[in-house]
Amino acid sequence: MPRAKDNMMMPTTAVDPSDLLVVAAAPEHLAAARRLAEHLGARLGASADELADVPLGLVFDEEGLALAGAGMALRADLTDMKPRLKPANLNRELLVKAAKIKGAVQAPLAIDATAGFGQDSLLLAAAGFRVRLYERDPVIAALLADAVRRASLDPDLAEIVARMQVVEGDSACALRQLPEPPDVVYLDPMFPERRKSAAVKKKFQLLHLLERPCMDQDELMGAAMAAAPRKIVVKRPLKGPYLAGAKPSYSISGKAIRYDCLVMSRPAG
Repeated sequence: MPRAKDNMMMPTTAVDPSDLLVVAAAPEHLAAARRLAEHLGARLGASADELADVPLGLVFDEEGLALAGAGMALRADLTDMKPRLKPANLNRELLVKAAKIKGAVQAPLAIDATAGFGQDSLLLAAAGFRVRLYERDPVIAALLADAVRRASLDPDLAEIVARMQVVEGDSACALRQLPEPPDVVYLDPMFPERRKSAAVKKKFQLLHLLERPCMDQDELMGAAMAAAPRKIVVKRPLKGPYLAGAKPSYSISGKAIRYDCLVMSRPAG
């Protein structure tokens, strides 16, 4: 996720990579663990037992990649979204309603500028969008990419996630350099998402060791506008202020959140 303007080209993980430990739970996962450790500049551990001696680590096991720390493990997972992807449910999703493009648009492109764990991008992909997911924190990006990889092996999700492309990088920079305007830019500066379960909330605290939920809102909105999309969709708390003071064309509200929709002047092609 984008942060303050003066930090945009700096390393993006709050934890020093040398303090991260990447391990394989079994020999068959060692090659993947080694590749990730080299990519992150992290240490490669000999076994999962070593995770007890570090504040934060990444472990490859039979279920995929997980972030581990304080005796907890957090894994990005898209499979629990399946009930929401059924047509009758999908059409009621506020995000899907907010992102809808007027007119006939073949395979519309959505940029998820703050991808996180990709649940919202999955909704957009299920609604027919091609979705490019930007995540600037390399550890979160790795967890997200692993979730998409595992989802691609699920017959119920394979066709949907085939429309999702994970990009590790700064969306605020990328949005200003796109080769062609996207149809929708989606911004969700609320991260991590609120969770009802106290246990899940505690797990998500692991992410705060990687990336804090503060960012330059003006920079983020400015980059979204510079991309010249047909529409910018912003996820906000129900009673929260407009992002960067940008008044939407209209809003779609639920019980706890709303989606502010800024319709841009670019004509349909």
